[in-house]
Amino acid sequence: MKRRTFIAALAVAWPLAARAQQAKMPVIGWLSSTQEDVGIYGSTAVPAFRRGLGEQGYLEGRDVEVLYRYAEF
Repeated sequence: MKRRTFIAALAVAWPLAARAQQAKMPVIGWLSSTQEDVGIYGSTAVPAFRRGLGEQGYLEGRDVEVLYRYAEF
């Protein structure tokens, strides 16, 4: 009976252990020469980038991680 108890406990614990592993979130790198990142028409590029991600069905923080880096002079 001890073997059957062990196998039953393993069968219950196995799906819990499999669910604990999470897939890694994709990372997008944003590299810019200025922190403001002003476009041709005076609007900032970062909100447009986020809007474009949303149009493709991605939400920052939920589906992708975006790392913002700016050059320091």
